[in-house]
Amino acid sequence: MDQVATGAFLQRLRKEKNLTQEQLAEKFSTSRRTVSRWETGSNLPDIDILIEMADFYDVDLREILDGKRRSEQMDNEVKETLLKAAEYDNEKKCQMAKKVIIFFIVGIAGALINQVLMMIDSLPRTFWMGLIEGIFAGLPIGAMIFGISYLLVYIKELKEEKSRIVNR
Repeated sequence: MDQVATGAFLQRLRKEKNLTQEQLAEKFSTSRRTVSRWETGSNLPDIDILIEMADFYDVDLREILDGKRRSEQMDNEVKETLLKAAEYDNEKKCQMAKKVIIFFIVGIAGALINQVLMMIDSLPRTFWMGLIEGIFAGLPIGAMIFGISYLLVYIKELKEEKSRIVNR
């Protein structure tokens, strides 16, 4: 942290409010000399006073500690980037959800068809009919296995992507 920059920023904030060092000292129950030391960067206010000053000047505490205002353009750019990233992430999640729903529907359809085939007594019990019943009996299990595998791969890719971003 650059104390001189912080002090200069505190001085600029005071002047923006059209206050003298004496008036500010009175506001924060301190001496004019202490305010002068803050503004030259030889000393800094205690944290509780810094918090009060941030509130008084209507700035973020980080701005005081950094000794400069955050630019609104930068804030807007960061917001825009975050919105785009969130939109991209939501699209990926929607695509993943659609695929999982397809696996779910295939599994339910297989289970229902299997039940219907087993309930129809008039169907001949041949090898082919047994094969078809077996396929539709195994379809829900296969759909669950593929759905779970897909989710696990998706989660692994998501973790790797976040790890790459964090490790930059």
